[in-house]
Amino acid sequence: MQNENIKVQIGNNLRAERSRLNWSQEELAEKTGLQRQHISKIEKGLIDMRISTLVPILQALNIKFEQLYNTKNDI
Repeated sequence: MQNENIKVQIGNNLRAERSRLNWSQEELAEKTGLQRQHISKIEKGLIDMRISTLVPILQALNIKFEQLYNTKNDI
């Protein structure tokens, strides 16, 4: 259960940060080399991210992992 909550929280924070930048899922996918559907699944908390997925997302958004892992929702 804890793992599911973490995935959902990271997904929510990813969506919030992407929205703050006024980027669509397509734009983030383009900047990271990932598929839009993959971004969607991450934002919904449906899948675990690998480091090879996480790093390009963090670089594209110019944020640190702690900002995605933040449970206070104030990124």
